[in-house]
Amino acid sequence: MFILGIQVQNVGPVAREEMSFALFLEEFIVLRCRWFVAIPVLAFMVASARAQAPVELKWKFEKGKPFYQEMTTDTTQKMTVMGQNITQVQKVTFFLSWTPVDKDKDGNWTVKQKIEGLAMEIEIGGNKIPFDSRKDAGGTNPLSDFFKALVGSEFTLTIDKDMKITKIEGRDEFLKKLVKENQAMEPLLRTILSDEALKQMSDPAFAAIPDKPVKKGDTWEKKMTLNMGPIGSFETNYKYTYEGPDEKKLHKIKVDSTLKYVPPGPNAGSGLPFKILKADLNSKESKGEILFDIEKGRVASSNMTMKMAGTLTIEIGGMSSDVTLDQTQTTTVKTSDENPITPKK
Repeated sequence: MFILGIQVQNVGPVAREEMSFALFLEEFIVLRCRWFVAIPVLAFMVASARAQAPVELKWKFEKGKPFYQEMTTDTTQKMTVMGQNITQVQKVTFFLSWTPVDKDKDGNWTVKQKIEGLAMEIEIGGNKIPFDSRKDAGGTNPLSDFFKALVGSEFTLTIDKDMKITKIEGRDEFLKKLVKENQAMEPLLRTILSDEALKQMSDPAFAAIPDKPVKKGDTWEKKMTLNMGPIGSFETNYKYTYEGPDEKKLHKIKVDSTLKYVPPGPNAGSGLPFKILKADLNSKESKGEILFDIEKGRVASSNMTMKMAGTLTIEIGGMSSDVTLDQTQTTTVKTSDENPITPKK
């Protein structure tokens, strides 16, 4: 099996289970970060029909009317570990719903976000782990209980008039579901999934909105830092360019980003079956495009590709290993008024 690209041998079944759980936890965190940071990041902007005149990009909600997103992330990792070349391929699809609940007198919105379904094909150390919540059983594998716990999880966001997340609820219920089958992971999960961390994951979905009207060719930038405790931090710089409407009158925003991984410090705590000693990981090329439906005030479709390369040094059981990583990750999102979950035959 592989933990962050490192082949783990000569460990007992309990350690293997914890390492597999830790790897998927990291994958889930990255994916959650991706759906908030990389793809639906401008999902509610509204552009004017006049491409040349400055337009004001605004959030648009309709109380009680949900919309749905199908987000698919394809990841290919090419690694060199102790002279051995390894390739891992993963495909993960999250089915999400967003429901504006209410707007108070001060302009603060309450929005519920729910994981409606989950489908994935993951290979860890040569072992394929399929799962599809749309099927009756949802699959049976060492991580099935964890996958099933994700489905149905809900978070309630409070967003102020400046589109900043001031509160996020649902953390305690989420943690209870995740640790039900693995109580030993609770301290780690509470560290990684703190209230502040969850807000940091969600905030980029709204923070990318510019604070002034823009016209075709205008750009704006944002910088985000996501602190994941013993897993380390992700520092991302975004550059957005408004490109105007296309032939279907969907407004285009080009996204360019750079991401740097910062390893955890010596006082970051532990809880993982491995320790990240040092790392030099940076994005080589990250770009995408978001298409907005002006009438509905949300993203119609989007895509983002991120390429990352570098090295890691990780310690397992007192032994350190160097890993060379070259990763390509592509994420696509489709938005609709109808829930895309349908039973598979």
